[in-house]
Amino acid sequence: MAEPTLAEVLGGRRAALDATVPPVLFVAGWLIGGRSLGAGAAAALAAALLVAVLRLRQGERPRAVLVGLLGVCVAALIAMRTGRAEDFFLLQIVSNAASALAWAVSIVIRWPLLGVVVGAVLGQRTRWRRDPALLRAYGRGSWVWVLQYVLRLAVFVPLWAAHQVVALGVARVALTWPLVAACLAVSWWVIRRDLPADHPGLRHPRTGTPPRSAPADADHLG
Repeated sequence: MAEPTLAEVLGGRRAALDATVPPVLFVAGWLIGGRSLGAGAAAALAAALLVAVLRLRQGERPRAVLVGLLGVCVAALIAMRTGRAEDFFLLQIVSNAASALAWAVSIVIRWPLLGVVVGAVLGQRTRWRRDPALLRAYGRGSWVWVLQYVLRLAVFVPLWAAHQVVALGVARVALTWPLVAACLAVSWWVIRRDLPADHPGLRHPRTGTPPRSAPADADHLG
């Protein structure tokens, strides 16, 4: 059996595409309504509700669908409460900052989130941590995801501070699925490059002595 890529294991294209619809409709409704926050919020919520209904009918997990819908509701409420259209994107900024921090910390404590996620999807639980080569590869691959969140922050924060609502909507589209696809490809390349040539791959960790939880060694953080 051919070794699956991270894109095949994690998927995520549909979720990433769905996440761009409400922000685009928010900006469109805001503009069409004469910069009306109510029109923008209504358009975003209608889009989110439609996406949720479609995904539930296609058999998506209700929890994941409802989380996405809740996120749009919170973003709309923040914008309505502050009276600033750019604050619709504030939740996205905060979540990216939190994600960057969480992924970085996970690498330092030798529980890289890329390994946690892939291990859970493949039904390995924590067996991958007993494979030093795989643990190291997941750690280095996880830095790519940290950089993804940092890149988003580097774009979103200045646009938000400058009240550039339309540019935020464009950036949200450009830095969602295209960036996720690039992140999957690059982190997969990093993992494959880091693993020994004779390693059996993600599905077959070489289990042995469990690694220490801390501190991270210099080679792992490199």
